[in-house]
Amino acid sequence: MRIIIDEDKCCGAGQCVLAAPEVFDQRDEDGVVVLLDAEPPADQHAAVTEAAQICPAAAIALV
Repeated sequence: MRIIIDEDKCCGAGQCVLAAPEVFDQRDEDGVVVLLDAEPPADQHAAVTEAAQICPAAAIALV
């Protein structure tokens, strides 16, 4: 699994951080997502998939 973030779409809701805090964070100045691990280990895949599904801006793509 590889994660691609579209920062222009990100609205800073933080749902990804709540779902997968070891993979996502947010910038302090504007809340835009920060990707901590573009290719997370298998034990994080379920949380990352959930984060992508619940992102209100559809800013997270999984490939």
